[in-house]
Amino acid sequence: MTTENLTTFDLRDQQTFYLEPTPTRHVVLFLIHTVIPMLMDVKTTGLHHFPKQGGVILAANHLTNFDVLTMQMVLERPLFFMAKKELFTWYADAFYRHLGAFPVHRGERDVWALNYAKKVLQQGKVLGMFPEGRRSRDATLQRGRRGVARLALDTGTPIVPMALTGTNLAMKNIPQRAPVTIEFAPVIQPTTQHTPESLTHEVMQTIAGMLPEANRGVYA
Repeated sequence: MTTENLTTFDLRDQQTFYLEPTPTRHVVLFLIHTVIPMLMDVKTTGLHHFPKQGGVILAANHLTNFDVLTMQMVLERPLFFMAKKELFTWYADAFYRHLGAFPVHRGERDVWALNYAKKVLQQGKVLGMFPEGRRSRDATLQRGRRGVARLALDTGTPIVPMALTGTNLAMKNIPQRAPVTIEFAPVIQPTTQHTPESLTHEVMQTIAGMLPEANRGVYA
């Protein structure tokens, strides 16, 4: 094997990642619509802003590992998303791939994950991303990273900012349901006037503006 092959080979190229709903996804969606309303009282606003077709990046703040499930519950379109590679263990790998997830190596420039994300968008799908890069431990907004903006600029894909509150409380007051709000902002269309920095700032400020003041963190 040549040096070039060693640097370009990626085990993920040997796996199947699904861009259409699978039977596993249908089962999980049924469970989501059954279980989540038992744990959360979800109020959604601004859903009319969300495009009904075409590639779009859904950029949200991140409170809990279950945020993606709550996001998918309120969306009519299938959601595909990056997930940290640590979740793709030998027993969970196939499950996550059937849900539309694909692994990303955090803390480094993961070319494979970036290229797959572009493929998702080019196929006209919804790509869920958390600009903060990781969940917030105290429910306050952390500084946004430029990955979402770079991807949007590279592909010309619109971004819909979304703000979540309360998902981190879902398991803490059983049997009471946690009050959860999900708010969608109007589409942000990347232009030639944007830089990765300015677009990131616009997205994060938009998310912050939909959050309670106490949760705006560095964007207060």
